[in-house]
Amino acid sequence: MPNFLKELRRKSRSSFKAEKPDTNGSTDGSSSSNGSNGANGRYPPNNQSSSTLTSNLGSTTPPSTLPSQNSETNLKSSGSASPVRPMVSTKRYSINGTASSPTTANGLQRPFSGTSAFAPCVTSVSENSWVNQKVLLIRGRIGEPTLKLLDGTVTIYHHHDSFPPTQWPVCDSHFKALVHLQPGPNRLRLEFNSTKLSSGSSGHSSMLQLNYLPLTSVPPLQLAIILAKDSPETYDAVPDRIQREGNNLHTAVRKFRMAAYLWQAFTGEQMNRHGFGRRCFRYEEEWTQGTLTYHDSQSGQMRNEAKIHIIRSDKTVEEIRNLDLAQQYEKAQKKGDLYGIAMESVKNYFRPRPGQKLYVSCMFLDTHWDSQVGTVRGHAALGGGDGTVQLAIFGSHALQSYPASIEEVVPAFTDCTRTDTKHVANDCNESGSNWEAANIGIGAHLHETGHLFGCPHQESGVMLRDYVRLNRTFSINEPYSTRTKSQGQRVLKQEDECTWHRLDCLRFRYHPCFRQPVDSPSSSDDSIQVWSVGNNQVLVTAASGIAYIELYPEGDDVCHYWLEYPVPSANGGPLRQVTLTEADLRSRLPEEKRNKKLKLELHSCGQGKHVVEDFSALLSKSNRVKLPDGRAGFKGSKLGFSQMDGSKPQELILESAFIQTKLLTSIKVYHGFALDGIEFIYEDSTSQLFGQRGGKPGGSEFPLDTRKGETVMGFHLRAGLWIDGLQILTTLGRRSEMFGNPTGGSAHTLIPPRGYAIAGISGSLAAWVDGFSLIITR
Repeated sequence: MPNFLKELRRKSRSSFKAEKPDTNGSTDGSSSSNGSNGANGRYPPNNQSSSTLTSNLGSTTPPSTLPSQNSETNLKSSGSASPVRPMVSTKRYSINGTASSPTTANGLQRPFSGTSAFAPCVTSVSENSWVNQKVLLIRGRIGEPTLKLLDGTVTIYHHHDSFPPTQWPVCDSHFKALVHLQPGPNRLRLEFNSTKLSSGSSGHSSMLQLNYLPLTSVPPLQLAIILAKDSPETYDAVPDRIQREGNNLHTAVRKFRMAAYLWQAFTGEQMNRHGFGRRCFRYEEEWTQGTLTYHDSQSGQMRNEAKIHIIRSDKTVEEIRNLDLAQQYEKAQKKGDLYGIAMESVKNYFRPRPGQKLYVSCMFLDTHWDSQVGTVRGHAALGGGDGTVQLAIFGSHALQSYPASIEEVVPAFTDCTRTDTKHVANDCNESGSNWEAANIGIGAHLHETGHLFGCPHQESGVMLRDYVRLNRTFSINEPYSTRTKSQGQRVLKQEDECTWHRLDCLRFRYHPCFRQPVDSPSSSDDSIQVWSVGNNQVLVTAASGIAYIELYPEGDDVCHYWLEYPVPSANGGPLRQVTLTEADLRSRLPEEKRNKKLKLELHSCGQGKHVVEDFSALLSKSNRVKLPDGRAGFKGSKLGFSQMDGSKPQELILESAFIQTKLLTSIKVYHGFALDGIEFIYEDSTSQLFGQRGGKPGGSEFPLDTRKGETVMGFHLRAGLWIDGLQILTTLGRRSEMFGNPTGGSAHTLIPPRGYAIAGISGSLAAWVDGFSLIITR
């Protein structure tokens, strides 16, 4: 046998031996994610999220029957395996730098020993968890809480050395880190080193397995940089930065991409803390030269990373900057123009088709700090959308302070270099140093992206400028702050960090960009209907399910009190009908606000919203109707605004609702580009008309199969300012065609709550029907 074959055989045998499972309990095993029932259907008393909330709602695998554990449970100083966690062979997932292969990417040997008393314990994510984001934020401590506090570094070795090792500071035995994941199983090795430990004590290591499942079936958040047509493709930076790292378009792409992955890591962690699993939005990705590690720019390594679209506007640099759009500049006259420029540029670039919806977060590269005037030109912080494109925009005036790679995250958030206002902006006087400028730039842009996703301003969190503390999510300590004139903090704990408000996370839970494979199919009808049914009760119904209800006593412009209706874990379906009483709602308010006018904002799981301006008025006698047979009828919430010229109220009580011998045989709908009227035709050739006989001559008739007992169950309508179209729903599951404009307004389904039937129609008529609601009875 040739010598080289003998050598190869010897090496193969040794590698097989090295791949035997580690029976010291340091690594292999599986465990379900931490579980929780999530929200309890009541608003939190102190309006703060619990740091212990976790949930399987976002899990992509069925929950295990084993007790939920995290890496801290599995990495005790004794080195013994957890008795409830089965051991799994490391052969399949052995990686360089683990017990089975103690080498680094450059071939050097790295000593490895079993878990020691000072092994890193990851406390924020469970062993064998499934996540859907490429860059994951983790936190933990060194060894057991009873051990002495140590400073040092944690080095993370990634799966199969697919990403270079990264080092993260440890302060008083606590650490935070970002890990880069490959699709599928990832075996990570965490190694702690400290000068306070004896020089011979190396190998304070632990293992963590995470599973990364990229999502491709939900709409992505698109990222874009907008350039003027004559842009120099540079952004504001101090001379030292320009010399050291450049300020060209390539560097801008790297920094914006890294900021976007920080948004994702932050949001995924926040969703998990609120009990919704690590569900998060995704990015469109492309195969390109990697930028998430600075090593890739040296080696030319290609990776799949978030795509940054480069959009060229038809406006010049001068046109963009002369809009004077800095929101802090009092003389600004056209603050909304830049948003319009961005919207036009985005639509021209992506060209969305009817029915498509885009989510795009943009940065204007040609933003410029005008030190003479004292304002940032070519910048506006805005977010929102028109239903076709949901858009957020921000400027590049703080871009120089952003990290360009994972290795630069901690240095960027601890850089105390003072802001040189000769060259760059001190935005809102809250960016006096580089790390504070990174907070404002990355965080304020995330705030506008929150608006893109439908979030209003809140009482706390990112949507109330809590992003001035964004650094605390990624750093274990904080340096001197020019904003607060304070010396910072040595160890930043979870309660010190920036947050998404609970209501923001509730919106995200049901947002299409945050959907996961385990979620039930979404309903095309996002509407909510409100029915006053007597006895001081109001029924709320929604085809897609009821998510939460916000309470606004008079004088409150942000929400402080709310009710949640979490999806039950047993049957997996949302609640589609709930009962509200005024006494119960007012009991949730402080004593001094219980007698004030109460507004409700009701939110469906389909992202629909319905506003009740005055809950007491909803219970008033004006919403009741007395039927001819003496029974009570109740008006439901009205569609349409009843504000057209000449609009007059109309009301119709169906004779079939109170005369047993009256048989409804067909319905005739009069329509053109809107609903003109609806006529109910009976067996005895009599009829009743709501509205008028306009539009299509003779109308469109829909017969009922009375031999099978078919009756009208409800209506599906398209409505906005008026009633655009109407579709008839029957008790046999049949649907008529959509009479009128099938694409006008938004979709609404009017079906009486359980135990109630249609008694009539109430609304208003102008040139066509501009108000429509059902009258129901028991």
